Amino acid sequence: MKGIFLIMLSLVGLRAIAQNTFDDPMPRTDMKKDLDLFRNMRAAANSGVYKYRTQEEIDSIYQWAYGAINESNTLGNFYNILCHITDFEGSLHNNTSLPPKVRASFKLEQEGYFPFIVSQIANQWVCNNADVAVPLGSKILQINGQDIQDIISELYKYHHTDGYNVTGKKVILNATFPFFYRMRFGKQATFNITYENPKGNSDIVQLPSVSYKEYMAKQAKRHSSPFDYLNYASTEVLEKKKEVYYSKILNDSTAILVVNSFAIGGNANSPDHKVYAKYLDSIFTNFKKQAIKHLIVDVRYNGGGTDPNDLVTYSFLTNRNFQENIEAWVSFRKIPYWNRIKGEFFFLIKPIAKLIYQKELKKEFPVAKNGKYYQDDTNENHKVWNPAPNAFKGQIYLLVGPAVASAGSMFAAMLASDETTITIGEETQGGYYGHNGHTPIRYQLKHSKIKTAWSIVNLKQDVRNKPNQPYGYGIIPNYKIVQSHQDFLKNEDTVMKFTLDMIEGSNN
Repeated sequence: MKGIFLIMLSLVGLRAIAQNTFDDPMPRTDMKKDLDLFRNMRAAANSGVYKYRTQEEIDSIYQWAYGAINESNTLGNFYNILCHITDFEGSLHNNTSLPPKVRASFKLEQEGYFPFIVSQIANQWVCNNADVAVPLGSKILQINGQDIQDIISELYKYHHTDGYNVTGKKVILNATFPFFYRMRFGKQATFNITYENPKGNSDIVQLPSVSYKEYMAKQAKRHSSPFDYLNYASTEVLEKKKEVYYSKILNDSTAILVVNSFAIGGNANSPDHKVYAKYLDSIFTNFKKQAIKHLIVDVRYNGGGTDPNDLVTYSFLTNRNFQENIEAWVSFRKIPYWNRIKGEFFFLIKPIAKLIYQKELKKEFPVAKNGKYYQDDTNENHKVWNPAPNAFKGQIYLLVGPAVASAGSMFAAMLASDETTITIGEETQGGYYGHNGHTPIRYQLKHSKIKTAWSIVNLKQDVRNKPNQPYGYGIIPNYKIVQSHQDFLKNEDTVMKFTLDMIEGSNN
């Protein structure tokens, strides 16, 4: 089903003339028409609209949006409004993107960008470049007279997370602050920066803006890159570095399994998945033979991937029977606004694609109930999995962080749900109790040519209720540990050091 649904991302219509840069003017009448369409499409086809928000809250955000249009006059203004709504819904699979020509135009900009990378370290926003006038690690207090926390809250809208989570937003901001600042506050000629250096002394410096190209160079040369590059590494990079997954026995009693992505083959029949499943059986057989008592499972950089890599991994770490999800539904059976479905290239003739899509939708979600369409017990996603014969029996230490999303967070949520697991790190951006996932759908607005996408399947994950785990948030660790400022300067791993110290203490 998921493979067939990918045809939704491979359809296009005729191109029309649109704005070519972020700051090009856009008529308010066109903004209002596109906002009407944006709202109606989401109400008709997005099962996650009311997952974390009430009808009254959604109505209120649109009331704000229509008012904001009256104060707007550019494509960029309108895009910022749509991003705010997209983020408000609360789904990490949401995405609202600019037209390709507009995205490309940023690369040509010769000025206007903030001159260095700003990253959150130990709950403070600090300078993350060593080659600028502001000392590395200095705490940024104000930019052009505006408090840094007020600035950050305005930039959160550009990266979407499940529910009410905000920790996941810092992952993107940590490398892209200058770009988001440019989109929200416009290009600036100079920046007056108030900061506190690592010795605790405050100062103010005025720095000229830089070009997009210079900003990207600062991003590549950020001090933390040797430590945090996994937050941004593609599957291709992970494969080249052989860092998609690996394991190591650290000592007589302790081992570590690192899984940085579940993008390992396309499905259960792919050769890559079969190699991975065989690898897991091999290492867990060896863990049992070596009498390993402590296992660190590190998924801090796992942004998701494909089934059933997450489920096979969990089967080696649990002692219970489980399912991929315990409930899954969509809000439509006939695709609304089919003429606005967009993608990057032709794949099938649209009328044929529509028939195939709707046939598969009816097959996948056959049970109609109260305006929703559910999977039934015959669906593969409701298959009951058993623990693997060589499943680990010792103490598990699950390391999580803000980058954990989608299939990565579903796996981590199930493992964190087990009472024997100790979870360490930071809240994940992927939801603990559920998320919208599996099946992407993408529309294009008529006048702005902005595309907006979401995943249509509303999922309830197979996890137990926990008193420290409120609805609408990511996985809340048993021990919240963030990288310290000192470890940031040395590019050392605070979370791993804490975990190893815990294990050593338990052995004494």
